[in-house]
Amino acid sequence: MGRSTLPIDISHAVFLQVASLGNNIAIQIAAGSSLKAVYKHYHKDGKLTLQHFILFFGMFELFLSQLPNIHSLRWVNALCTFSTIGFAGTAIGVTIYNGKKIDRTSVSYSLQGSSASKSFKAFNALGIIAFSFGDAMLPEIQNTVREPAKKNMYKSIAAAYTVIVLTYWQLAFSGYWAFGSEVQPYILASLSVPEWTVVMANLFAAIQICGCFQIYCRPTYTYFEERMRTSKSTSHFPLRNHLARLSFTSIYMILVTLIAAAMPFFGDFVSICGAIGFTPLDFVFPALAYLKAGNMAKNSKIGLLMRPLNILIATWFSIVAILGCIGAVRFIVEDIKNYKFFHDM
Repeated sequence: MGRSTLPIDISHAVFLQVASLGNNIAIQIAAGSSLKAVYKHYHKDGKLTLQHFILFFGMFELFLSQLPNIHSLRWVNALCTFSTIGFAGTAIGVTIYNGKKIDRTSVSYSLQGSSASKSFKAFNALGIIAFSFGDAMLPEIQNTVREPAKKNMYKSIAAAYTVIVLTYWQLAFSGYWAFGSEVQPYILASLSVPEWTVVMANLFAAIQICGCFQIYCRPTYTYFEERMRTSKSTSHFPLRNHLARLSFTSIYMILVTLIAAAMPFFGDFVSICGAIGFTPLDFVFPALAYLKAGNMAKNSKIGLLMRPLNILIATWFSIVAILGCIGAVRFIVEDIKNYKFFHDM
């Protein structure tokens, strides 16, 4: 590894950990919301709160975290892939159905509030948009380790962005069309009829999220495992290694579950995760890495064009990250003022 790329690699690792932690907090909230929606369908007067379901989901993820690596979760990933398709198809269909059922004249697409409030909402939206592209990061990274790396990377990115545009972006467009500016950050919370399809969409979402959580917590686990392997006191004691793994996975799950239960503001965590995690990882660092590598001939026409283009990309998305972070932090502060900690959303 060249010395010139070392600061980028360190920063990349830091932002990867931040993105993974923030993403899993948002995942915990989404999973708890879906499980609670299913519970309330069958037990309308039930006493269990959102925090209970966040805790239940955290306990299940702690169990999955004891499996040695991501390859041991093949059956989970296969089920999650099926659930992703089911969730996207069901949620888009039910959203359009609900949109047609309501009075279209009552739907407003304009943002409410003062000019400052509208600006912060726009900043917040930048982080959410960046978050939607974050799912393309992992297949890109995973496919760079296979030869030919460049070809596999392009294929994985093309596939990832195609899936994102056909599923999550279509859901976002249909949700905004159906409910306007009043749409809930977690789209399933805006849906009401038919009830059985809403329940099915929530079940698909909860199953899908199980695998997503493991994908994003594994980089943190890997970091601790590598540190553990370098420790002479644990390298020759398998039982002690297992206990150490149980300890740090438990600490991680307690941290994520506690934050998610205390501040269950899904949209805010999605935004701040997109702003300070996925925007640098997806847009800023690739441009900086290209500039550091300098593989393109400087005297060629393409090289003369690509250098300022990458500088522009890195600069613009750094600004986007800052603005998105400002918007997300502002809304988290506002939510904390309006709701008590551990509020049942």
